[in-house]
Amino acid sequence: MVLEKLKEENTVIALIGASNDKQKYGNKIYCDLRSKGYNVVPINPKEKLIEGDKAYASIEEMESLPDIANFVVPPPVAMKITPHISELGIKHLWFQPGSESKELETWLKNTEGIKYLINSCIMVETR
Repeated sequence: MVLEKLKEENTVIALIGASNDKQKYGNKIYCDLRSKGYNVVPINPKEKLIEGDKAYASIEEMESLPDIANFVVPPPVAMKITPHISELGIKHLWFQPGSESKELETWLKNTEGIKYLINSCIMVETR
């Protein structure tokens, strides 16, 4: 399960939709996880740095694949990139509230080998 993976030592979390905009959850979540000591990597195709840390345009640009992909993007974006991320071999997927859709839930339920969480906030789960 995704929560168990989160508790493992040295787990790397890719935050898809990380942001420098302090009003957005992509920033709040990034800062929250970092402050708790998590190894979180910002993913945003429009930013070179997030909160002073190197940001990646996509997961493929990372030195190595993350253990967990955490989505804080609109539902159409989540649905568009989730199958690709799964094909890369990332099997632990976490969808922040607001990033899920019925289409995505159907895809997740019908895809073998994927462990996922929806409608669960990573900031709450890591308190």
